[in-house]
Amino acid sequence: MSRNLALGVFLSSLVVLAALVSFFWTPYDHTAMNIPDKLQAPGVTHWFGTDHFGRDIFSMIMVGARTSIAVALLAVGIGMGLGVPLGLAAAARNGSWLDELIMRGNDLVFAFPSLVIAILITAVFGPGAVNAIIAIGIFNIPVFARITRGAALSLWEREFIMAARVSGKGAARISAEHILPNVLNLLIVQGTIQFSLGILAEAGLSYVGLGAQPPLPSWGRMLADAQTMVSFAPHMALIPGVAIILTVLGLNLMGDGLRDLLDPRLRVTRR
Repeated sequence: MSRNLALGVFLSSLVVLAALVSFFWTPYDHTAMNIPDKLQAPGVTHWFGTDHFGRDIFSMIMVGARTSIAVALLAVGIGMGLGVPLGLAAAARNGSWLDELIMRGNDLVFAFPSLVIAILITAVFGPGAVNAIIAIGIFNIPVFARITRGAALSLWEREFIMAARVSGKGAARISAEHILPNVLNLLIVQGTIQFSLGILAEAGLSYVGLGAQPPLPSWGRMLADAQTMVSFAPHMALIPGVAIILTVLGLNLMGDGLRDLLDPRLRVTRR
């Protein structure tokens, strides 16, 4: 196991562990307000300090990790669940009207950043974690479609695919039985990267008030709440900011390590 992969797994595991533990234990109730204890610096009583309502920041970070992971994971699931079949279909019908329709549709989605899509969805359905998942998931669809199509196109000219076609297998069956298993490693790596981007996107949407809504904690909204208090309570902004940085760093390192591990050409090159 490479150093990048080991460090990435370690950092990602800490975040996942915090999220899992938060389901049945946190040091304090993350919704409990205690005004006399507001804006306390990190210490023995409150390890990460308290916010402007006296809520325990460590407890909020733990529950916020659960929110970020859930939103990013579901958004990546939407992207992979819809984008991969679209990419396989486009590659199987390369140059046809279906290929053009899928790729031009991808270009259309890429023209609208996830924040703009979230604003449009929010204008209709209102802000919330579900709408953030939909917005980020929609943006992930063309990412996985493009990557799947690009990887699949290089396989359709290979001898084993030609043999499958001669044996009478249709395009859909070839894509499912031969193409998809050969691009799965690439999709796993890309899924890890998109997962980290999903964490950032969720934080960004929550920062502008379009993500998870109170009383559900979110790292992005914690940063938004702290922006006017940085001068006298810097821990309120520093701690959720560090949580986001370490989570994204861990996932990116894990993705880089998985790419080296799963791609034999890179292993040979690095040696």
